[in-house]
Amino acid sequence: MKELDKMIDEAIGEEERELLRRIGEEPGFFNQMSGIFGGSTGWVNAVLMVVQTVFFLTGIWTAWMFFAAGDPVSQLRWGLPATVLLLMGLMLKMMVWPSFQANRLLRELKLIQLQLARNAGQTDSGRTTV
Repeated sequence: MKELDKMIDEAIGEEERELLRRIGEEPGFFNQMSGIFGGSTGWVNAVLMVVQTVFFLTGIWTAWMFFAAGDPVSQLRWGLPATVLLLMGLMLKMMVWPSFQANRLLRELKLIQLQLARNAGQTDSGRTTV
């Protein structure tokens, strides 16, 4: 794979090299996670994460009260809200993952577009590609 990258690097022009440098390597997990709070849907993801955190913390508190309850009526009073709040927190967190995945796919599509443009430039200049 490294040899293929080296061959691609030798075949591209300086303008394309600069574009590849700007794109850089694939960002780490935490950079990708912080990327979901930007763009047109960033505010929605931020609101979802705040609401999810509130649901989770409230769910933990009601679960604590459930385990501290002594009679069955108190256990129901605290156990059902704990279950609902924790499940809702999980569902809201899962709503953020499609944005995370979409950002990754967009990045890969940009790299594919760059490779296609590079190949088109090579065939237009009379060079053949292997």
